[in-house]
Amino acid sequence: MRYILLALAGLCLPVSSSTGSSLTAPQPESRLRLFHTHTGEHLDIVYKRAGAFIPEALDKLDHFLRDHRTGDVHHYDPRVFDLLKDLTASVGRAGAEIHIICGYRTPWSNEYLRTHSTGVAKNSLHMQAEAIDIRLPGIALAQFRNAALALGRGGVGYYPTSDFIHVDVGRVRRW
Repeated sequence: MRYILLALAGLCLPVSSSTGSSLTAPQPESRLRLFHTHTGEHLDIVYKRAGAFIPEALDKLDHFLRDHRTGDVHHYDPRVFDLLKDLTASVGRAGAEIHIICGYRTPWSNEYLRTHSTGVAKNSLHMQAEAIDIRLPGIALAQFRNAALALGRGGVGYYPTSDFIHVDVGRVRRW
């Protein structure tokens, strides 16, 4: 009987492969592919590995999403990157290149846009690096907006005449 109990107990122990890792699936890398419509820059980057954000990658993303009018860089809330990754996956385009219309905005740029266009909030989350304006070529804008709304992870703005949506990690709302 002792032999059977030891065998049963052994079934409960973690099993290792030849590489020394457990059988639990490794957490995948989180990757983004981005194209900035104002600077013409492309970025293909792994920003998270094994559930941990990669500081050097976050720095590159912050620079990529800088205010294209002033060159100022602000540290982005990394939840925005997870939102982008999950959003593309939700429309069946995981890994597709996202077109960035607007990332971070300095208060100066935000005020400039407010006085030269419509639909720019005085206290925009772009100034906190918690918002981003995007499109995904090959996906209808309304479908992209609906997918962002379904995620329920922040604000979603719909700008069909300008061909982009706004997503942010603030409170859940829509316009």
